[in-house]
Amino acid sequence: MLDAQTYVPRLKTLYRDEIRGKLKKEFGYGNDMQTPRLEKIVLNIGCGAEAVRDSKKARSAQEDLTKIAGQKALITKAKKSIAGFKVREDMPLGAKVTLRGDRMYDFLDRLVTIALPRVRDFRGVSPDAFDGRGNYAMGLREHIVFPEIDFDQVDEVWGMDIIIVTTAATDAEAKSLIGHFNMPWSK
Repeated sequence: MLDAQTYVPRLKTLYRDEIRGKLKKEFGYGNDMQTPRLEKIVLNIGCGAEAVRDSKKARSAQEDLTKIAGQKALITKAKKSIAGFKVREDMPLGAKVTLRGDRMYDFLDRLVTIALPRVRDFRGVSPDAFDGRGNYAMGLREHIVFPEIDFDQVDEVWGMDIIIVTTAATDAEAKSLIGHFNMPWSK
């Protein structure tokens, strides 16, 4: 087992040693602090109508998201009641987790090298899902592509949102940053 003091994620080292220099040259930054970097990755599973019928579904989503992230996920609750959807205030509807630091780099590594290649009929992720401020959002239809999830133990297959938040000022800078981490863009 690796000592917590000596372990540095592979992508963090890659960013420090190679990617930061490439971005500095590509966009003409004056110093290292101007170069964009990853700030956080937010993972979200929304249970929707299943959680309205059975409150244990949100707990199941929380457990699966905790396994994927390696950090305890929070249960998200409804902010207000919506009679048409049979939703009451404070009803559990899903789970979310925010990853920063080493866990963020480890998750991105597993996403790019293990999970995305396991997606059925995968042709790359859309390069157009930036928000105009340098943040990237993508969705997965099945959370079971992660190796931490035992397919036989899963009672429900969830969709999952992944938001990569960067310090980049523009979408072009963020696309270049995330692309240097070997994100498989579709053509």
